[in-house]
Amino acid sequence: MTLLITIFAAVVATLVWYTKPALRDLKIGVLCWMFWGASLMWMIDAVFEFSELGADYFAPAGADMLNDAFLGLSVVALALIIWTIIVLVTDPRETVRAALQKK
Repeated sequence: MTLLITIFAAVVATLVWYTKPALRDLKIGVLCWMFWGASLMWMIDAVFEFSELGADYFAPAGADMLNDAFLGLSVVALALIIWTIIVLVTDPRETVRAALQKK
């Protein structure tokens, strides 16, 4: 589940990056790299786990699938939080600066 969730997030972020050039200044590429890196990490984890468990890897228990789903969603949420901090710090559209100067 973690692999599927992160791959789905990576594909969505990549599609947004590719189809919306106006949003590229918001560092969507950084978000893509984080999601694809997490997907690669989970792919390597899946290969090693499959080498240990064999065919049992494809028949996980319900509780394991739920834990993996929560972990996958947590990874996506953490990447989004990091990306939000990067965007706020770099302030590519100077929105934060304008809001602070307005006060």
